[in-house]
Amino acid sequence: MTTAYDVPAIDLITRVAEKFKENDKIVPPEWAEFVKTGVHKEFPPVQEDWWYVRCAAILRTIYMDGPIGVERLGSVYGGKKNRGSAPSRKAKGSGSIIRKAVQQLEAAGYLQTAKAGRTVAGPGRSLLDNTAYELKGELLEKYPGLKNY
Repeated sequence: MTTAYDVPAIDLITRVAEKFKENDKIVPPEWAEFVKTGVHKEFPPVQEDWWYVRCAAILRTIYMDGPIGVERLGSVYGGKKNRGSAPSRKAKGSGSIIRKAVQQLEAAGYLQTAKAGRTVAGPGRSLLDNTAYELKGELLEKYPGLKNY
């Protein structure tokens, strides 16, 4: 059985983001076009569909590492903060963005609350696994030599 572990992450995230755009369960907040994704960033995201990509990435991260909470997801989506002439330091990603995305995914039925954070619910696991199955079929058609892997 093909799971999300069997396909490249960027391809899976992109495909799931496209599926999120098609349905109306995941909707970017009105402030999404103006906000930075963390204190380490200087500008807002350039992509117009970055909210869907972030939601798909969060769903995949919780699938792989769950149960996981907003605090730890903030460190996953953080980066290096440029402090001028001082050495750079690690900065966390925006907790508000992650919180809103997790709340939307939970309201859509893709996530569920666990004792320590969130885990992927049945519909979320099904979405990721079915998308991975479709993607693996396309990759095998494109690159027949991958059949052995």
